[in-house]
Amino acid sequence: MAVRTILHYPDPRLREKARPVEKVTPEIVKLTEDMAETMYAAPGVGLAATQIGERHRIFVIDIAGDDEPSELQVFINPEILERSGEIVWDEGCLSFPTVVEEITRAAKVKVRALDAKGASFELEAEGLLAVAIQHETDHLDGVLMIDKMGMLKKRMVDRKMRKRAADRPRSAST
Repeated sequence: MAVRTILHYPDPRLREKARPVEKVTPEIVKLTEDMAETMYAAPGVGLAATQIGERHRIFVIDIAGDDEPSELQVFINPEILERSGEIVWDEGCLSFPTVVEEITRAAKVKVRALDAKGASFELEAEGLLAVAIQHETDHLDGVLMIDKMGMLKKRMVDRKMRKRAADRPRSAST
């Protein structure tokens, strides 16, 4: 397993749509393991493959608290089947370091996906898990949390992140 570099806004690769995974291969399993390690190292509760420059429809989520055992969930080719209700959540994103903003999402979702072994499953979620599923699914479609903000917040966050990117030293790995 390896910790990968997380892309930060305004990197244009974050806007690329992910492609469906044809088959769960050993390479795909290794990718999910790298994604989990990267998410934990960040630390975060979710990470989409597109956030590390991989255009596969995969994300990982673990909403367990620091004092709880890990509940890593792998979603390959996720599809949100149902949405209901509405919730406003203070969301952060590993691609927007230090940014936390109120985002409106569905309160409950039903999702279908493949797990890390390629088995199909359906899951009904609410609260943080529902928010994380929607957030990561958006990443796979090239939609970012900044797209869900009002115009003023969007401008402020965009300006902050562009300044951060300009001030960050360039390296061979970014």
